[in-house]
Amino acid sequence: MSDSQAISQAVAKLYNTFPFPPDPLSDEAPPGYNWRWNWQTAYNFCTGRKPAREAVRILDAGCGTGSGTDYLIHLNPQAEVVAIDLSEKALEVAQERCRRSGVLEGREKPVQFLQMPLEEAVALPGEFDLINCVGVLHHLPNPVKGLQAIASKLAPGGLLHIFVYAELGRREIRLMQEAIALLQGDRRGDYTDGVKVGRHLFSALPQDNPIVKQDRERWSLENHRDEAFADMYVHPQEIDYNIETLFDLIETSGLTFLGFSNPQFWQLERLIGADAELMARSEHLGERDRYRLVELLDPSVAHYEFFLARPPLEISDWSDDEALRRAIPERSPCLEGWPSRNIFDFNYQIVSLSEAEFAFLEACAPERGASVGELLEATGLDLEGARSLQQRQLILLAC
Repeated sequence: MSDSQAISQAVAKLYNTFPFPPDPLSDEAPPGYNWRWNWQTAYNFCTGRKPAREAVRILDAGCGTGSGTDYLIHLNPQAEVVAIDLSEKALEVAQERCRRSGVLEGREKPVQFLQMPLEEAVALPGEFDLINCVGVLHHLPNPVKGLQAIASKLAPGGLLHIFVYAELGRREIRLMQEAIALLQGDRRGDYTDGVKVGRHLFSALPQDNPIVKQDRERWSLENHRDEAFADMYVHPQEIDYNIETLFDLIETSGLTFLGFSNPQFWQLERLIGADAELMARSEHLGERDRYRLVELLDPSVAHYEFFLARPPLEISDWSDDEALRRAIPERSPCLEGWPSRNIFDFNYQIVSLSEAEFAFLEACAPERGASVGELLEATGLDLEGARSLQQRQLILLAC
């Protein structure tokens, strides 16, 4: 057996023992939304405009127990969805989750669940418009091979959404992982025993121990379930990245980096913007070095979440006033609390709308074909107000 095969078997054993994530099953559709798993809002985030079609193909590459799959099916009713995972037990939970939630009922497009290593995704028929790969690549024996496998299945103009671990914000986790492994000795690979050892360690260590403090302040709410504790502290395979190694990985995919899905974190201004001289010194830095400087100055980052694309992909910034006036607007499907002057936006941040903004959003009805310009005249909102709604992703614009 090769080392890669042994690692894959160890990872499968972990998730067959502790299927992850341990989110409870429900007899109702998943609550709220995650804009990254909605084709329309993800496409809008990446391109600045609404996609031309909703009947797309989506791959959930490493679906685990199906928490993300449930949303992908629910938020994309016109899409064909394929979910794959290495773990037989996790896949069983994923299918049961989606059956019980009701998201499979009445769908015209098929949903498939397949037990398959990520590296074998090349064998899947056809191409996909959206590929979701959350929390998987860093657990593979060869992340490059896994990334290249799913990248090969991305259609032209398609989006690949990825989540991988970052080393700086996981320092204490890695220390605890190694400590548990040392105490397990030849019982390493017995994941139930590993959880037991880890629980004992956290109970025995002083409360002011930095590993205990970090866990209490950042991770304890996640880790009260053994499945989550095992995934974090007893995993047999983990590769953590920094900005340099992350972009080295991305370059192997042959895809285009579109940006992080939390761009506010990566703004250098929030860290040193008060010092004009430091900001001036940073002006010579390229994008990659600016990202590296941010994570060095704020080492709390525990993961990277970002989008890649296969060209061609047209980007619209709506800087042209006439193009903006001609565009057809509609409300984002990821708004909570509508209709109200106080709503939650796509990132679940509270937004207080002006009277004119509310009137504009209320008037958005793409089936009527009213343009931005026509709605501006009807509601009293000015052009910059409409541009602000688009930039805040409260509306989607179609050319």
